[in-house]
Amino acid sequence: MPSFDTWMQAQAARTEGALAAALPPAGTLPARLHEAMRYAALGGGKRIRPLLVHAAGELTGADATACDAAACAVEMIHAYSLVHDDMPCMDDDDLRRGRPTVHKAYDEPTALLVGDALQTQAFAVLVEAPGLEAPARLRLVGELARASGSLGMAGGQAIDLQHVGLAMTLDELETMHRMKTGALLRASVRMGALCGSVDEAGLAALDRYAAAIGLAFQVVDDILDVTADTATLGKTAGKDAEHDKPTYVSLLGLDQARALAATLGTQAHDALAAFDGRAGRLAELADLIVLRTH
Repeated sequence: MPSFDTWMQAQAARTEGALAAALPPAGTLPARLHEAMRYAALGGGKRIRPLLVHAAGELTGADATACDAAACAVEMIHAYSLVHDDMPCMDDDDLRRGRPTVHKAYDEPTALLVGDALQTQAFAVLVEAPGLEAPARLRLVGELARASGSLGMAGGQAIDLQHVGLAMTLDELETMHRMKTGALLRASVRMGALCGSVDEAGLAALDRYAAAIGLAFQVVDDILDVTADTATLGKTAGKDAEHDKPTYVSLLGLDQARALAATLGTQAHDALAAFDGRAGRLAELADLIVLRTH
């Protein structure tokens, strides 16, 4: 079996190629929009969500090409959310993945349309997913729609915007981040698993794993926002404090936030015990999420 780093690099390259093929060519009319869509989705990022799709798919014996479609769809939704999140009406950021955000590289109307078009393209990719029957494709569409809508990612972002400068309890903060960040990570795991064969008990165990890593991802994000610099992060450091946003660090302090991330990592590993050592890639991804430095 290849090392984790080798596997991760191979899957990231695979996702890059699949995304490049799934997006309209840059020269296709309207060329500026398609060029900007490719700018937003290609050439950067940790690709955590596609990695989760493929790791869960490997666990359940999924066809790799079906996982490619699910991975592309999830990453397109993620990319659209970043494009909109960076706009002046949201977080107003100039830097993403170490380069100008889409509204800076192009303009605000183009950025808005890029997000809209990436979102719809994600579902087009799923309904055409090879290697799956129509009911399986429909289930994947449902998973992604629920995760990205008002009860998931978009709803979490709305709660975030409503609480700038306002106090939040720890429970309220957790609810927000399980929606804003955790829902799409959970969908990545579930969609990868559903590309293969998994029973309800296995899906429940994967849900417990996904709940732990989804929250851990955000806790670590909050930690890095105050401990890492802009060059390391590839985006502007210190934005949460600048915008007076509630975070795990502001509520718990840095040491307790780090302890919470470690606890969530343990919970993720415990959830995978149901698979008797067959979920090694998912375990490695949990460690990557908890221990990452950018």
